[in-house]
Amino acid sequence: MSSPLSPLPASSAVIETEGLTKDYGQVLALDSLDVRVGAGVTGLVGANGAGKSTLIKILLGLLDPTAGNARVLGHDIATDGAQIRALVGYMPEHECLPPDVSASDFVVHMAQMSGLPHAAARERAADVLRHVGLAEERYRPMGGYSTGMKQRAKLAQALAHDPRLVLLDEPTNGLDPAARDDMLELVRRIGQDFGIAVLVTSHLLGELERVSDHVVVLDGGRLLRSSATSEFLDNTGTLLVEVLGGPTERDRLGKALFDAGFACQPRGNVVAVDPPPSEESRNVHDTIRDTTVQLGLGLVRIQPDHRRIEDIFREEVAGATQPH
Repeated sequence: MSSPLSPLPASSAVIETEGLTKDYGQVLALDSLDVRVGAGVTGLVGANGAGKSTLIKILLGLLDPTAGNARVLGHDIATDGAQIRALVGYMPEHECLPPDVSASDFVVHMAQMSGLPHAAARERAADVLRHVGLAEERYRPMGGYSTGMKQRAKLAQALAHDPRLVLLDEPTNGLDPAARDDMLELVRRIGQDFGIAVLVTSHLLGELERVSDHVVVLDGGRLLRSSATSEFLDNTGTLLVEVLGGPTERDRLGKALFDAGFACQPRGNVVAVDPPPSEESRNVHDTIRDTTVQLGLGLVRIQPDHRRIEDIFREEVAGATQPH
C-alpha cells in the first residue's frame, strides 16, 4: 500500500495549533494549546479527560474551538474543513460499526464517500483489509467480529481513501496484550513503511514509546511537553541486574553490592544499582560480575535503565501543580 502523494518532508508540520482553546463552560477541555506535529508517528499522550479527543475533533472540523486557530496539512480548520477531511483518515475511539454489514462493504462505502469511484473503492478496500489482517474475514458481518477485528476494521476505513494523515483515537482500547501488540505494529508500519503521517492517542503511556517518533503530553488541556521520543528515554545511569532464582538470590546480590559501596534497591526481579559517580562503567560491570560469581549466583543480565514516558509524565504533572 502506498500513498499517491509524496510523503511530507520531516521538517514540514502536518498539524499546527496556536492558542487553541475549547471551553465547554463546566470544563476547559483545551487551554491555549500551542503544538506542532511533523511527519512520522506522533503519540498524543494523556489521562482520560486530558483533551486528546477534543483536539482531534477540532482538527477534523467536527467541533469549533472557543479561541485560537489550527492548520492541518496547510489547511485552516476554520475555512477548509472539507479539504482537511479529504486528506485525513480518522479512526474513532468508540464503537461505530454497523453490525449487519461486512467489512468489505463498509470500507468500500467509506472509500466512495471520500470520492473514489466504485471500482477503485473496491480495489482499495481489498488492499487495506489485507494489510490490517482481515482478508479472510472481510465478507463476514462485523457484528460477529471480536474487539480486535472491529478495531482493525475501523483502521481499514481510516485508510480507505489513501490519506496523507491518519488520526487514531485510542486504537488499542479494549484489546488484550497480543492484539494490542499487533495494532501497535500496524500503527508503526503506517508511519514508517507507508509514509503516512500518524497522530495516535493513548492513555497507556508506555505503549506509545514503542512506535512513536515524537510524543506530545497533555494534561488538563494544557501542553506539558512535546519532544522526540528519544529525549524522553534518556539513560538514567542506573544498571538493572538480574540473577537466577527469586527474591532471596536477588537480595543477596543487593546486599553484597551495597557493601561494595553501590546504592541498590530491589525492583521487581532485578536489583537497581546506582554506581558512585567516580566509577568507570567497565569497573562497575567487572565488580557486579565478580560479586555474582563469588556468591555462586547465575548472572542473567546487566542492562542500562532508561527513563519511561510514565516517569516524565509524573514529573511534568508534579511540576505543573506546584505553587509558583
